[in-house]
Amino acid sequence: MPSGSTASPSLYRGRLAPSPTGLLHLGHARTFWTAQEQARQQNGTLILRNEDLDPHRCRPMFLEAMFEDLRWFGFSWNEGPDCGGPYGPYTQSARQPRYRSAFEQLLAGGFLYPCTCSRQDVLRALTAPHAGEDEPVYPGTCRLKSPSSVTTTSPCCWRFRVPDGSQISFIDAHHGPQSFLAGADFGDFVVWRQDGLPSYQLAVTVDDAAMRITEVVRGADLLRSTARQLLLYQALGWQAPAFHHCPLLTDERGVRLAKRHDALSLRQLRESGAAPEDLRRGWTTAFRAG
Repeated sequence: MPSGSTASPSLYRGRLAPSPTGLLHLGHARTFWTAQEQARQQNGTLILRNEDLDPHRCRPMFLEAMFEDLRWFGFSWNEGPDCGGPYGPYTQSARQPRYRSAFEQLLAGGFLYPCTCSRQDVLRALTAPHAGEDEPVYPGTCRLKSPSSVTTTSPCCWRFRVPDGSQISFIDAHHGPQSFLAGADFGDFVVWRQDGLPSYQLAVTVDDAAMRITEVVRGADLLRSTARQLLLYQALGWQAPAFHHCPLLTDERGVRLAKRHDALSLRQLRESGAAPEDLRRGWTTAFRAG
């Protein structure tokens, strides 16, 4: 783990990690409520982290709404951008030196290679169609490129070379035993983007380790991301937290909620007169049973 922390590993530390790219919806609230309940039940600490690394979609109006809507729904946290804490800053855009340090460590360890492929290049090279929002399995086009091949005139991203054929396994607190085959279920993944920013995979790994998170509570759509991040923890020599992936909330058609579901945004529900205690009725019982 990153050095410089005095927190005891026996103390529970959970986190809420929203992104100000749109209004939070009821699905976010249900997952965040699980995180808060986990921290409360163990007399632990809950951290709020502002994941604002998408410069094209993050907006000040969404950041303001994020704080207002979380408080209205009944969330409270012990550390965060608004109240500080020992492991700040709690806004990702202010944590660039930490990400760069981890990137340099991975590069020096021989885990990374430069890639000049665009997302469309990757999709065209796949032998099977790709569906969904998860990162497609990279076909290995640039895998033999060396770091020395990078020039200032050829922009590139940097990928983590996964150990093909390795089984990445973990026990999820909700879904039980999980296992993913490196090179099949997921491929070499981006850790540093062409625009000079860390990928989601690297940023959350660095932040969860530096903030001494003991359990990551998030949606089930990120189960494969956990396999990728476990490889990063191993490569960086850090201890991984426990994981709890919540079932996704869906609309009446069975489609999982996204920020485009304005009718189920916390802001819209609040303005329509909904009461938070009514919206979350039964959640605590269901989470404990799950």
